[in-house]
Amino acid sequence: MQGFTPPLSGTAESVGLGPIEAAFPNAVFPTGAIHEFLSTEPEQAAANGGFISGILNNLMQNGGACLWISIRRTVFPPSLKVFGVEPDQLIFIDLKRERDVLWAMEEALKCKGLAAVIGELEEINFTQTRRLQLAAEQSRVTGFVLRSDAKKLSATACVARWNISHLPSELEDGMPGVGFPRWNVELLKVRNGNPGSWKVEWSEGRFKPVTDTKETVLRLESLKAG
Repeated sequence: MQGFTPPLSGTAESVGLGPIEAAFPNAVFPTGAIHEFLSTEPEQAAANGGFISGILNNLMQNGGACLWISIRRTVFPPSLKVFGVEPDQLIFIDLKRERDVLWAMEEALKCKGLAAVIGELEEINFTQTRRLQLAAEQSRVTGFVLRSDAKKLSATACVARWNISHLPSELEDGMPGVGFPRWNVELLKVRNGNPGSWKVEWSEGRFKPVTDTKETVLRLESLKAG
């Protein structure tokens, strides 16, 4: 009835999410499916973009472009190089109406030559996500819905619902500036899997699990107090 068949263990390549992948059926990140990312603030939208770019690094290894569809583009293309994604591998489609974004995303998901499709939407309902999911299952193209109005959540047909937020980076000894990007990753819902929460960092071209150091704990406490 759902139409989604989890991949068999060992039949798909890892996308480099490390311990997070154990939460999915047979420990395989669901490709050819729709993933929903929640966002309430511009900072969270940036966190979503960075985290998804790390996943794209693996999805686009075998070629194929990615379409990024929205009515107000929030991503800065050159920043994608931090995650090993060349800006010219992405095609940005800027539209004026949300319903056009939804239509373009569904049509794009039918194109088997694409590696991924990303759509920025305020709201989306079960029927709309069901259409996107069916298109993704037929083409095996992975879709990401960046949902900006997380206050009006409803049931969807997406295989996973993510909540990504920034964490303070750790400076390397003797090095100025900022450290590698870090996120708190919450998998709120995953079909046939196990939701959970993890802290990860993007460094050396891949996701790495991180643990709280004393410095990180103090900085988080300071941010909460401020």
